[in-house]
Amino acid sequence: MEIGTIGWVLAVLAAMAVGLSKGGLPVVSGLAVPLLAQVMSPVQAAGLLLPVYIVSDMVGLWAYRREFDRKVLLIVLPAAALGIGIGWATAEIVPEAAVAVLVGIIGAVFALNAILRRPVVAEPREPQVAPGLFWGTITGFTSFVSHSGGPPWQVYALPLGMSKLRFAGTSTVLFAIINALKLFPYFMLGQLNADSLGVASVLMVPAALAVLIGVWAVRVIPQVIFFRIVIWALLLISLRLIWTAVF
Repeated sequence: MEIGTIGWVLAVLAAMAVGLSKGGLPVVSGLAVPLLAQVMSPVQAAGLLLPVYIVSDMVGLWAYRREFDRKVLLIVLPAAALGIGIGWATAEIVPEAAVAVLVGIIGAVFALNAILRRPVVAEPREPQVAPGLFWGTITGFTSFVSHSGGPPWQVYALPLGMSKLRFAGTSTVLFAIINALKLFPYFMLGQLNADSLGVASVLMVPAALAVLIGVWAVRVIPQVIFFRIVIWALLLISLRLIWTAVF
């Protein structure tokens, strides 16, 4: 795959955005595919970055190996797997733009409500099964179709009142498994090939280093500021999804 000098610069920046997000900084997660989409189609960009996501996930899993909520994962993961299956089955008929608009509206409404009406840090609460199954399915589906599973996941996870480390760790574990489950369907749909894997293998190095930087940043950022960043990032990413899909 030939992407040129500018393409390589954008690819490295995209890989670092992936790594920082896997380290627990969601503010940059929405930049990766749009950066690469400047030099290739969004579909190619998503396929190229999937192996980078997976390697970053592995580093993130090690970093957060003791900081995740098992109960939340047991609720959300089966539903996310179902959502991936639905995305695979409907890949040829569901417009990616329609999914992006839906995800953007959901995320923006939730973020605005959180900013205007709720405290930044929620009180801890038990995860509910029915909402977890619903939002887990939406998370798996939107992650498969457009790498935009973050907003629906945050709609479910943020009100649970997890600590910043547990929130970051649970998010890392969830999307590590989701990305692994997406590998075979992406391969069958032709979004992974030898050329893209060659480029992705180079991008894995800056991505892995960026994960460690992200983990360090999460540990030093105060909890109130961390969740303020998460909520504002959710709003901005949601608005970007709507904008790019419509315009």
